[in-house]
Amino acid sequence: MSAKIIDGRQVSAEVKDRVAAEVAEYVAGGGRQPVLATVLVGDDPASHVYVSNKLKACEAVGIGSVHHELPAETSQDDLLTLVRALGEDDGVDGILVQMPPPDHIDPDVVIAAIDPAKDVDGLTATSAGLLAGGRPGLVSCTPAGVIELLDHAGVELEGAEAVIVGRSNLVGRPLISLLLGRNATVTAAHSRTRDLAEVCSRADVLVAAVGVPKLIGADHVKPGATVIDVGINRTDDGLVGDVDFDAVADVAGAITPVPGGVGPMTIAMLMVNTLSAAKARAK
Repeated sequence: MSAKIIDGRQVSAEVKDRVAAEVAEYVAGGGRQPVLATVLVGDDPASHVYVSNKLKACEAVGIGSVHHELPAETSQDDLLTLVRALGEDDGVDGILVQMPPPDHIDPDVVIAAIDPAKDVDGLTATSAGLLAGGRPGLVSCTPAGVIELLDHAGVELEGAEAVIVGRSNLVGRPLISLLLGRNATVTAAHSRTRDLAEVCSRADVLVAAVGVPKLIGADHVKPGATVIDVGINRTDDGLVGDVDFDAVADVAGAITPVPGGVGPMTIAMLMVNTLSAAKARAK
């Protein structure tokens, strides 16, 4: 293996340390402790783990938290009532509704009900519009974490050719805007891209975020490229990414592992967003 491993656990720990210092400074200067409100509907085990990890991160960096756990049969109207009440609560700076909700609840309707000023997941149309327009706002946590990893690895984005495999509203589309904002030349590839390997092999920075286990092989990667694997796929062999790690690591210059790459960054950037939301609201 020749590729340098980009350690998401290490980078996320550094980001959390930075947030903790900034929260302490903010509170010492007279600011109110930032508060994140989390909402979980139902009993999905993975969602419970994700929310628990977010609450632990809040405690670690000095951000307050309030958690609302609702039964799976909660109606969409009742959930929307809670989300709107949190939007009106001056003691709450960030709102995170854990996705996905149960099948009878439309996630798009729930997201639309979140106050954009408290949209620490960066999912509302307002947040997406600000990002697409190159204006300051709350950025979706996973794409923001990808940029943090690239910066930590010393990857020069200006003028670089970047290829993103995946065009979801959660990762692909916001990441396009972030990379354009850093003056990269960006190509969005997807399930209908012709000759995917040829398109990917042009990239100085290749990001896989499509949800297909080991889709990206050695023939997709330009020698020396930086490869960021956003995929987390549960298989009989355990967790694997969208990248065939063993094969690609022999070709790439740097690569993120799964697990331990992009995953830890999502929660770290949630802490960044919650502090940013609190400061913006205080103004």
